[in-house]
Order: sequence, then C-alpha cells, then structure tokens
Amino acid sequence: MDAERTTLYTAEELYDTADYPDSLDARAYAWSRERHTRETARIRALHDFAIDEALDAWIEGRHLVGVMGGHDVRRGEPTYAAAARLGHALGQSNVVTTGGGPGTMEAANLGAWLTSYDVSAVDAAVARLGAVPTFRPSVQDWADLALGVRAGVTDRPRQRSLGIPTWFYGHEPPNVFCDAIAKYFRNATREAILLEVCDAGIVFLPGAAGTVQEVFQDACENYYATPETVAPMILLGARYWTEELPLWPLLQALAKGRVMEGRVHLVDTVEEAAEVVAGGRS
Repeated sequence: MDAERTTLYTAEELYDTADYPDSLDARAYAWSRERHTRETARIRALHDFAIDEALDAWIEGRHLVGVMGGHDVRRGEPTYAAAARLGHALGQSNVVTTGGGPGTMEAANLGAWLTSYDVSAVDAAVARLGAVPTFRPSVQDWADLALGVRAGVTDRPRQRSLGIPTWFYGHEPPNVFCDAIAKYFRNATREAILLEVCDAGIVFLPGAAGTVQEVFQDACENYYATPETVAPMILLGARYWTEELPLWPLLQALAKGRVMEGRVHLVDTVEEAAEVVAGGRS
C-alpha cells in the first residue's frame, strides 16, 4: 500500500489483474481487515491524507455536482437508466461526482463518461451492461463487462467523472467509469469530503439509509452555510421522497427562513434536475 502516493487512483490501477481477488482493490481491502495495530493505523492515515492532497489538486478549477442514490440499483432498471441520463446531462458542464460504487453511482459516472456522445450512446451502454445486472455473485464478470464498454469509448476530450469510494464498504467494488477515483480507508472522512466538494449542488435519487444520511448531512452543511456557499439540493422522485421515504416535508421545514430555503428542490425528471443545477451556476 503506497501511503505517499501523489495522484488519485484510476480504474486500471484498482483492477490491475485478470482475477479480482488478486487485484489492488481487493488486496487493499483484505489488508484493511487485518488486525489493528498502531502501524497499520498510521499507514491508513497517511494514505488518506495523500488522497486528500491529490483530490484537492485534481478538483482545482473544476465545478463538481454530486449524484447520490442506492448502491443496489441493478443495471437495466429504470432508476439506473435515469441516473445514467442524469450523469450525461450534468456532465456537459460539471464533473459528475459520486460515491464511486455500483448501482446509481455507476450509472451516473457512466453517463458522464459518455458526455462527448449523444444520449443514445448512453442508452446503448445501459442496455449492454444489463447482461450482468449486479456484481453478485461475480465482481469479475461485472467489472469485465464495464471495462469492455469503457474500452469502446475513444472520444475523451474532457474529464467529467469522479468517484469517491471507501474500502470500509469492501463488499462494494468501485465502478470503472471514473476519470479519477479518490478511494479512502476511513468512511467518515470520505462521506464528509464527498459532500463538501460538490460546489455545484447534489441530486439525490431514491436510496435507503446511506442516501438519507447524505441528504441530512448535506442539509446540515447548507443550514449553517453562508449565502455564497449554499449549494442546490435536488430530490429527484416526488412520490418516493414524499410517500415512501417522506424526507421532503422535513427538509422544507428545516430550510424555512434560512438562506437555503430557495435552494432545496423536489423534481420528477432528469431534465428538471439538470435545469436546477444549471440555474444554480448562473
């Protein structure tokens, strides 16, 4: 484990072998699960500091928009397709930033990876990836198909996709559709940084406990933020956020009378979400 690296990871670096259990990603996770010692704790801390420094350098001069949502969304499902289209739309002007894992995260990074292409290319990629809908039972099959899709993308003039995953969730492999991957050992550090760097706002798609945590962690930051640092919060899926997990009424109540009040939005389409983000930058 290189605790003094100076750059972010790439998909090729994390998936550096033909067999996933032997890859750098899997080896790093296995190492992180070994018996805790002062030395291993020191190495993890140094590694995450190095990733902090590399990430600060990478995002300089770029605007980042977050896409959050469920990790268990399967390739080919409507939510996956919507997240991919959303990533494509947002990636035209911003760096699409996710937790770097599977599900909604992969879909959004995929869409951003294809910003140089028409949206029909996104739909075609989603359909192709549907042949291996999830990383269970085989991470290798899941990753190999994605790497094959990625290899067919030859027009890459811009870097529009960033993933910020963690080895804390070692059962979730990183997706390969990122220009750069800032992978941390400490999940608490990763969560805070993921939300902090999204200066262009965050779109929240349907998700469970992790997404709910991110909604309110972001809300807390905006609640206490100064007017110039409040970023848009967009909940995508009116029925989900008002009936299945009714966060929207609580978020409205929390925002009332605060600077953030006009920056929280409930929308139903990818197009509406992209419009809100574009308006937040105007």
